Amino acid sequence: MANIIELQAQARSESGTAAVGRLRRAGSIPGVLYGRNRENSNIQVDGKTFTRIIDHSASDNILVNLQISGGQQLALVQEVQHDHLKGGILHVDFHAIAMDEDIHADVPVETVGTPAGAKFGGQLELMLHAIEVHCLPKDLPEKISIDVTELKVGEAIHVREIKLPEGVKVRLDGDVVVAII
Repeated sequence: MANIIELQAQARSESGTAAVGRLRRAGSIPGVLYGRNRENSNIQVDGKTFTRIIDHSASDNILVNLQISGGQQLALVQEVQHDHLKGGILHVDFHAIAMDEDIHADVPVETVGTPAGAKFGGQLELMLHAIEVHCLPKDLPEKISIDVTELKVGEAIHVREIKLPEGVKVRLDGDVVVAII
């Protein structure tokens, strides 16, 4: 299950190129917090702290509990914009959610073990690198592990054969191939 990370954030009133440039030079990352039952709000987070969170995350699905001006808001990191020329993070979007709200996210697929078919010249081919799941925030898995040790040449693992954690659902058809030898 995904960990919920505490993250300090401050509301910001200034916007525009010059204002966010000053924020970045001061070591902060500008962002926006939005959601279904709230107005969009401009925020900023500490650059070193957020970069450490991104670097140590097992997946792109990061749940944070934003501490903003004495209040708190559970949010999913929706999008991170990177500066590909200079390195670093330019901007981050947070999607405000509630603990009882069903969310959807792409969860990476991880294979475990060496396939039996590899001894006879077969190669493991992962057809899906991520699977979209629907669940409550507390049930969001960091990854979906698939045991491939019993796969022989010509055999496959389908979506219906994946053991998902309780409360997690997929919308893919059960006949979709995830991995094949």
